[in-house]
Amino acid sequence: MRFVETIREALTALRANKLRSALTLLGMVIGVFAVIASVTAVDVIDLYFKSSLQIFGPSTFSVERYAVRGGEEERYHPPITYDQVRRLEDRLDPDLTVSVQEGFDYNVPVRGARRKTNPNVTLYGTDEAFLNNFGYELRAGRPLARPDLQNARPVALLGATVADELFPTSSALGKEITVGRVRLRVVGVLATKGSFLGYDPDTRVFAPVSYLMSTYGGGGRNFGDVSVRAPGPEQMAAAQEQVRQQMRVIRKVGPGEADTFGFETNDSIRSTLDQFTRTLTIGGALVGLISLLAAGVGIMNIMLVSVTERTREIGIRKAVGAKWRDVLGQFLIEAIVLCQIGGAIGIVLGGLGGNATALYFDIAPSFPWGWALVAVAGVTTLALVFGGYPAYKAARLDPIDSLRYE
Repeated sequence: MRFVETIREALTALRANKLRSALTLLGMVIGVFAVIASVTAVDVIDLYFKSSLQIFGPSTFSVERYAVRGGEEERYHPPITYDQVRRLEDRLDPDLTVSVQEGFDYNVPVRGARRKTNPNVTLYGTDEAFLNNFGYELRAGRPLARPDLQNARPVALLGATVADELFPTSSALGKEITVGRVRLRVVGVLATKGSFLGYDPDTRVFAPVSYLMSTYGGGGRNFGDVSVRAPGPEQMAAAQEQVRQQMRVIRKVGPGEADTFGFETNDSIRSTLDQFTRTLTIGGALVGLISLLAAGVGIMNIMLVSVTERTREIGIRKAVGAKWRDVLGQFLIEAIVLCQIGGAIGIVLGGLGGNATALYFDIAPSFPWGWALVAVAGVTTLALVFGGYPAYKAARLDPIDSLRYE
């Protein structure tokens, strides 16, 4: 009952100075809001990355020119040419499937008989193993076939968005389209994959890579998306080792020399993204920590003023038998109550603010419960640290001097 009464007294004291208490609360709310809003936004995006960024299947990996896309390059690596890709395919075991996906024209419109799309379509060259290796499915028609590649046929697979814009009321199969420099006949329409933070695989057109190379040229073009699919996830390590050995021979890498290529999987992409989101989380937490320290100084200020204003009250309490620990506890609880109210408001507003990211990108909301508990512990620590000195000062006041205070 004494504890409940002390909390009631603390709330009464805070209500007695509404403006001062509100300004102090504001600093605490801003600090906690900065922490929770930033980590919530990062958590929302991170969850979406993990659930949606499945560029490769569980048994598929990519052969890259450099080990880390966009990373620091220690030395020059020659391009991975289409000839090297075909030689790799010939050298690998039959149960390993190789496929390519290479962009030949970017941000171009696609023209049909009566309509055309926005200039946001990419024309890709690929092969007959494209669907399985790159995780696409057919909505209608047929996939690219080996004869399409061997005879360099001008045929195409349309992304779902492209097909719906060009042929909203009729089938796209068998229709003629023009993309960039080439005219193609539609043989298949791909199922919808959905956009990902501005990246939309449904605004693509795929044609036989042999036909596009005859039109756009191959030369020293680097094939950045070379996919290798193993029979199952358990064969991934062996498949990578076999590809590494063959690529070293094909690219004439000498014994003891470093590879002039690298591998990329879903796990490696997630690892890079985890580092990025971890940095964002730490940055947001540090900004919030600075705000919380400023709020802590405000708490110490309001508590010192409160001690001065209530000196006679403290003297009366001590005169009627209150011990120094009772006074100390009263002022500490006032500081803790003030911080917890500010922390609770900051957590709620931070969760709502962070999930504005989920609303904007139309993804599932999230809430960092772990960070909320950290925020609660943090504001309690602030109350004890910054409210401790004023509480100690109040507890050590001499009761006679306190009663004489004007």
